[in-house]
Amino acid sequence: MNQVKTRLHALGLLDRTFSNMSDDDLVAIIEAMPEDHRDAFNQLIGTTEADAAAVRATATKGRLDGTMESLALVLTDKCLADCIEQLGDHAESPSTEQLQSVTPGLVERHGLNVTQMMLASTVVGEAPASAIIRDLLKNDELVKLPPAEPRPLSPMIAGPEVSPEERAAIKAKRQEMRQRKQDEARTRREQSARDRNRL
Repeated sequence: MNQVKTRLHALGLLDRTFSNMSDDDLVAIIEAMPEDHRDAFNQLIGTTEADAAAVRATATKGRLDGTMESLALVLTDKCLADCIEQLGDHAESPSTEQLQSVTPGLVERHGLNVTQMMLASTVVGEAPASAIIRDLLKNDELVKLPPAEPRPLSPMIAGPEVSPEERAAIKAKRQEMRQRKQDEARTRREQSARDRNRL
């Protein structure tokens, strides 16, 4: 699978996690966010209301420019931090068995939909374990996504051409987000290691 197809497939997985989440679950996650996350979230969707319809519209519109990925990161940050902490030294590149050992606890603490969204967002972010996580989302009995609903072709196919400058800006934004996620994961691992050493 070439790079473009791989990314589109990853975005498709993430899109499905938004579709699978009920409005009530989505609103509950938004309302439980800490204030700094809520501020970032409000900027992304352009409203201060916990509005599921606005989230879905923003995710759909921002599928290719990184906005959907940013939304997922903000919505699932606590779950991601928990996953990194549970994996410990294996957080950077876990095996299938290591991920399967932590997902039941993640589902119990954060819910199935949030766990699925967090896993799908790491695939979009091209984490080293993306292939393993993609396989879990397809085949693992606990976290696999239901089959995709057939949908009409998106009107964005007939949209305006993206200029080379816009494409470069989008690519730079994705790279910056990827780097930020890696830095945050490293910081969390180091904090976890320090906490373990204090015990």
